[in-house]
Amino acid sequence: MKILGVDVGGSGIKGAIVDTETGELLTERIRIQTPQPATPEAVGLTLRELVQQHGWTGPVGIGFPAAIQHGIARTAANIDTAFIGLSVADYFSEQTGCPCFVANDADVAGMAEMRFGAGKDHRGVVLIVTIGTGLGTAFFTNGQLLPNTELGHIYLKNGMEAEHYASEAVRDAEGLKWKQWGERFNRYLTTMEALFWPDLVILGGGASAKLEKYAAQITVRAPVVAASFLNQAGIVGAALYAESQLPR
Repeated sequence: MKILGVDVGGSGIKGAIVDTETGELLTERIRIQTPQPATPEAVGLTLRELVQQHGWTGPVGIGFPAAIQHGIARTAANIDTAFIGLSVADYFSEQTGCPCFVANDADVAGMAEMRFGAGKDHRGVVLIVTIGTGLGTAFFTNGQLLPNTELGHIYLKNGMEAEHYASEAVRDAEGLKWKQWGERFNRYLTTMEALFWPDLVILGGGASAKLEKYAAQITVRAPVVAASFLNQAGIVGAALYAESQLPR
């Protein structure tokens, strides 16, 4: 099935048409800068533009940086707080003229990795961390998703919120070398390990492509691997989520 998958991030909104049977992108990825402030109206207009650039009229899957409970945004990470309490799928459907299906961005990225990527056929507990403007997380146990974990917002022993200490945005803003940042990110991973004891850790987002530059700083017991889809997992997973929600 062909579905337009969209990944809404703090700095960019990216989309491509996805073959949900294979996980392949059927078109070139289009990226539009996330509007600032990222209000519902501004993001809705950007999504409409993305849909129009693809010449798309079918279902749209959207990975969104918020906890989504029964279609309603309960949090707002790196987007405007006006999204909180909004039925985002209904709103984006109205804005784009296409049926939209919305889930947490890290959760859908995890869906892509568990179906086609580094987590395929993996039993046990899998932690997926998407590294970008913030830190997104997804947890799977024997292939089953625990949605909306939002564990990039936990506080570390140094008193800092994890994503304000070890996200890619922080690395860029503070000009940290990969080794320096890797030590910070390892503090986050060791905290997660002490709480949840994953059997496998999969890293997605922009920094996943550079794992070899900070792998030496990672000390957790579980294997740590880069996402097979790297920064495209959110697009693929969003399409898979939309497919799962369509009436049969």
